[in-house]
Amino acid sequence: MKEYARRGAQARVQELTQELAAIYRAFPGLRRGGASAAPSSSAGAVRHRKPMSAAQRREVSRRMKKYWADRRKASAK
Repeated sequence: MKEYARRGAQARVQELTQELAAIYRAFPGLRRGGASAAPSSSAGAVRHRKPMSAAQRREVSRRMKKYWADRRKASAK
């Protein structure tokens, strides 16, 4: 009885191995990053940003306020 169970388990392992091979061929990124791999064009690159100074933040804020004000004017017309 135990020998039949072993043969069945070996057959199932072989099926799963073939299925995994097919999945890895279809989605090669899974092999690198595991199950949590997210699709990315840079394949794992981490982007680091330099911190902005207070003056830079004020300038960005001013530009964005102008941008959104212009958008509201355009949509009101």
